[in-house]
Amino acid sequence: MSTRVRLSAMMFLEYFIWGAWYVTLATWLGVGLHLSDAHIGAIYGTTAVAAILSPLLTGAIADRFFAAQKLLAALHLVGGALLLFGAQQHSFVALYWVFFVYSICYMPTLALTNAICFRHVANVQEQFTGIRVLGTLGWICAGLMITALGYAAGFAGIEATAIPVRLAAACSFLMAAYALTLPATPPAEAQVRFSIKALVPMSVLRLLKQKQFAVFVAASFLICIPLQFYYAFTNLYLNEIGVQNAVSKMTLGQMSELVFMVTIPWFFRRLGVKYMLGAGMLAWVIRYAFFAYGNADARMWMLYGGIALHGICYDFFFVSGQIYVDKSAPASVRAAAQGFITLVTYGAGMLVGSYLSGYVVDMFRMPAIGLLSHHWRSIWLVPAAGSALILVFFLLLFRAKDQPGAAATGEPSPGAVPA
Repeated sequence: MSTRVRLSAMMFLEYFIWGAWYVTLATWLGVGLHLSDAHIGAIYGTTAVAAILSPLLTGAIADRFFAAQKLLAALHLVGGALLLFGAQQHSFVALYWVFFVYSICYMPTLALTNAICFRHVANVQEQFTGIRVLGTLGWICAGLMITALGYAAGFAGIEATAIPVRLAAACSFLMAAYALTLPATPPAEAQVRFSIKALVPMSVLRLLKQKQFAVFVAASFLICIPLQFYYAFTNLYLNEIGVQNAVSKMTLGQMSELVFMVTIPWFFRRLGVKYMLGAGMLAWVIRYAFFAYGNADARMWMLYGGIALHGICYDFFFVSGQIYVDKSAPASVRAAAQGFITLVTYGAGMLVGSYLSGYVVDMFRMPAIGLLSHHWRSIWLVPAAGSALILVFFLLLFRAKDQPGAAATGEPSPGAVPA
């Protein structure tokens, strides 16, 4: 089996695991276990905390002490055990700490899988995206498999059970075993002394003195706050309003991501970085407006449209943003700059968004009437308004040097964070 095929299979399993538990978790916690929405938001926030702490783990351990494939195997083995244990818990306190420790184990594996790929492909720029796209396919297949398991079991409420978490646990064990068969990837900097300052060099922080970069970082942080409404509560929303097999329908978002990923260079040539980023934020506004006014009957098209906009929301803002960071940072600190923007977005921004979204959804909870127990229109208008304000802030203050047709036509940065 070729190295490329082996690495592609690694990416498939890596994101299958995440897609299996992350999408339906709120439905299990809210409908199955009757936890409050604030508690759901807090549990989703564990991944954001882990995104902040994971560079410490990968920087201090993987690069200096252990082969990447062995650490990958160990983290998934422990992660699988934690997911199995978590699937048996019912209290908020127990579930919070299980998913907190699990996230500390899982989030570093995103960087580890990238690192293994970078060490074993001849041309990262040309080959990585073809390997990484299998990760998105893995996320899609996880959603489709959960629906298939529901049909096989003969009931439609599988998303409100712990079965998706157990599926993720089983795949984690499989990934742990498979990781040991991957090409050997010994520590790259075994003799280099670890330093906290090396994680975010001062030269990266100095970029914040440039007004345009500071505006971009601020907008990136702020837009991740309304983003967490989508990640944490869309599946619960769709189930409550009566959408059947919601998890499989949500894979339409990842399918659109695949389509828009390959169109980024074309749009860059015509729009430039400012309006690419602006289009991504505008898609957030439209998505939440669709969710606010859509329903499972005559306006089901609005729900499909809101989900399908994920490709623009993610690719146009996050991938374009990674390209902007790559062009803005000096070559010597580009990797550190990408790590910094990941910390700001998937760490700090998503953490604030987790708690805020949980608070807002809890505020609009209603006495159960059939399946509907929230005033969802009011809920979705909050992130819609927030996204609109951030869009205005960004368009007024950001002045990109490149214009349509300029040099900003590069490919996505190899280290792109997944959706």
